[in-house]
Amino acid sequence: LDDPGLDNVAGEEFLQEVLQILLEEGVRKSTDVTQKVCDWKEPLELRELLDLELRSDGEGRERLLQRCRDVLRLSVRTGHPRFFNQLFSGLDHHALAGRFLTETLNTSPYTYEVAPVLVLMEEQVLAKLRELVGWSSGDGIFAPGGSMSNMLAMNVARFRRFPESRSRGNWDLPRLALFASQESHYSIQKGAGFLGIGTDNVHLVQTDERWVLGRPGGPRVGGGCSVSPPLSLPLRGKMIPEELEKEIQRVKAEGSEPLFVCATSGTTVLGAFDPLGAIADICARHGLWLHVDAAWGGSALLSPKLRHLLAGIHRSDSVTWNPHKLLMVGLQCSAFLLRDSSGLLQRCHGVGASYLFQRDKFYDVTLDTGDKSLQCGRRADGLKLWILWKAVGSRGLGWRVERAFAATRYLLEQVKRREGFQLVMEPEFLNLCFWFIPPSLRGQESSPEFWDKLGKVAPAIKEKMIRRGSMMVGYQPHGSRVNFFRQIVTNPAVTRQDLDFFLDEIQELGWDL
Repeated sequence: LDDPGLDNVAGEEFLQEVLQILLEEGVRKSTDVTQKVCDWKEPLELRELLDLELRSDGEGRERLLQRCRDVLRLSVRTGHPRFFNQLFSGLDHHALAGRFLTETLNTSPYTYEVAPVLVLMEEQVLAKLRELVGWSSGDGIFAPGGSMSNMLAMNVARFRRFPESRSRGNWDLPRLALFASQESHYSIQKGAGFLGIGTDNVHLVQTDERWVLGRPGGPRVGGGCSVSPPLSLPLRGKMIPEELEKEIQRVKAEGSEPLFVCATSGTTVLGAFDPLGAIADICARHGLWLHVDAAWGGSALLSPKLRHLLAGIHRSDSVTWNPHKLLMVGLQCSAFLLRDSSGLLQRCHGVGASYLFQRDKFYDVTLDTGDKSLQCGRRADGLKLWILWKAVGSRGLGWRVERAFAATRYLLEQVKRREGFQLVMEPEFLNLCFWFIPPSLRGQESSPEFWDKLGKVAPAIKEKMIRRGSMMVGYQPHGSRVNFFRQIVTNPAVTRQDLDFFLDEIQELGWDL
């Protein structure tokens, strides 16, 4: 014990080389459009290449450096300009620097004494996000993802109505009822199960619909195929306030107690924004907690041109906002924002562990914010957002949102012009949903097998693009609708050439299906 148990000199030399690998393989190649998005390997081959077994003895430096290269080379390059698969993409160098700082500091922002800089940064970032929502005061915490932020909202809502539930549980509570749209994120149902409220008590409210593709003689597909599907498609996928009112009245009549409404600002698949003003009126009338899941669409608040999509959000009780999506902060960065400034979050979750949250410390202990969270150890996810915000400012962040919107509008016009491409709906935001109809299916819309065959097109095209490594885009079925592509642009490195390539590639890969 007389000497250190670590060789710091050798460690720093190793780290220097790893940083060079990160810069070359993880940053430069990841963002280089001439590189593949992924180098696909089947699971068995990948396991062999990675040599995953953990052994009794360690390995030498050169072998470890090669393993670092392999991890980067064989992973999906989410920073690539042709990665469109998720609601997050791209790589911001300033935010990445913030992530390096966070990992290097290796601390948890639960108390001011161990994370003074990070606690103050988190306080400032949360206050700025609340200001954009429209609140001059309030509370909040960073959570490990939007799902957990939504669950925090459900828990706090229950505690405000039934504070005894914290100590006594659900056993003597009435049957609670939660409401969300049919397009809401699945975390609402997961949260109901996790919190003991029960998934049967989540009531999914109808969204608006209309005939988009029409009946015989309706709209044409791209260059001329008439389409006549026997199904209705969402106009926007927005919650219908009148249907919410009906559901509330119905569950009341059945003896349940309405508690919580989750409105969505930017649904996962269709990108719909629920009418917050009308929903807030209903919540106020019935005394319900209004939570807005703005994990995806919240960043539109930074754009003067687009913030109208969230009109009325200031009337909510809580908000989920994920800057790691549209703002390209990097996973993960999810803020749970609360309008209440009375200490509700602390009263709901605080336990006051005496080994962390001593009340007789020599500084202002209100800065020991960790007891507001369900977590003990917690990443300092506010640092990378603070660094990014300092680098580009609110105007720069708003410009990114508007550029993404402009890219989607360009792609929309191209989809409308190209033969074989058919919109699922006119996008309200950045979610461009469409089918590609191969030549073999054009003119076959009246065939009973048409929709079944069309549903197999997107998976086949995606397999081809992944094996080729050319790009990556998501697809999904949706209700009674067969598989369609959902294209998302969040990366400001994406150019018009990348968008043209995207459509050309789908057309080429799907031509002979």
